Amino acid sequence: MDFSEPIDLKLIREAVSNVCRDFSDEYWERQDREGQYPQEFYDAMAEAGWIGIAIPEAYGGAGKGVQEAAVVLEQVAASGAAMNGTTPLHLSMFGMHPVIKHGSESMKKLYLPDIASGKLQVAFGVTEPNAGSDTTSIETRARLVDGHYVVSGRKVWTTKALESDRVLLLVRTQSKQEVERKTDGMTLLFAELKRPEVAISPIAKLGRNAVRTCEVVYDELKVAESDRVGEEGKGFRYLLDGLNAERILIAAEAVGIGRAALARAVSYANERVVFGRPIGKNQGIAFPLAEARTRLDAAGLMAQKAAWKLDQGMPCGTEANMAKWLAAEAGFYAADAAMQTHGGFGYAREYHVERYWREARLMKLAPISQEMILNFISEHELGLPRSY
Repeated sequence: MDFSEPIDLKLIREAVSNVCRDFSDEYWERQDREGQYPQEFYDAMAEAGWIGIAIPEAYGGAGKGVQEAAVVLEQVAASGAAMNGTTPLHLSMFGMHPVIKHGSESMKKLYLPDIASGKLQVAFGVTEPNAGSDTTSIETRARLVDGHYVVSGRKVWTTKALESDRVLLLVRTQSKQEVERKTDGMTLLFAELKRPEVAISPIAKLGRNAVRTCEVVYDELKVAESDRVGEEGKGFRYLLDGLNAERILIAAEAVGIGRAALARAVSYANERVVFGRPIGKNQGIAFPLAEARTRLDAAGLMAQKAAWKLDQGMPCGTEANMAKWLAAEAGFYAADAAMQTHGGFGYAREYHVERYWREARLMKLAPISQEMILNFISEHELGLPRSY
């Protein structure tokens, strides 16, 4: 068993770091404070070819796997960009997996090259006010009329809706009462967002404020039948194909945020002198940072294992969920330890750890809560009765 990192992954880390070097912590603090989308960073990553890393070469991408995509996102987060930097990118990585796997050839040729180049920005529309983790209870409906689906409904937590041209949208084409299984009757559409029939409202939130998350209302929006992903009624199944990749990539980002926070904490602990000695000399400071490193390394290994299994075409639901759970815990622990290490200065924006802390906290909630992951492991790995 070889645990050394392959040379191609090392080269990816170095190349991504070179792009990120032009975007300092001060840049990310300003974008977050002013609520400004990091278009310059997005363009730089697109020009370097990183947005299309997981899109097949036939459609303008690099044709790489989740392992490579995870390295890109971890390195972006670790540069200090945190989720403000990774979110604009990862939606085009995992979010397009259902299109790549189930979309028609004409759909892939039409959209994937522009997504890979960064020209076409995309969002993900699944969650609704009355249907959070219970996806089968979505109420957004679509009916087929003369070659178009007509969509009406409301989604929440649609990240990057204001900047995106299209959204991968989960709708009901049949109600739960009309289908044998509640997971049937849902359809994936690749819908336009910049239309008069679409109303987008940003949601005020705690962190990751450079990338706005929105409520989106669809009022009789027409979507061409040719913009349906796969077959009608099978959208939930198609959606599941991207979930393991999403959880692995989120895990990589959480580890990256933890690395950024830990680096700043260690630097401060070495430089800050109190009572005539560096505070890092005190075990009360040193031990939490050592524990943070231990947690981050363990989470990183699980994320690597899950990514490897996914790229090998092996079942990896358990590993992907465990990776997300471990990384969310480790990333937030590291960010919290960094805040504590800085004392009162940790609360000040100029030291940046408060921003890492705010963004790392999100990982314990999204895209799936820690509790729902433990539900999955309890049922599918331990054989315990389903609790929901």
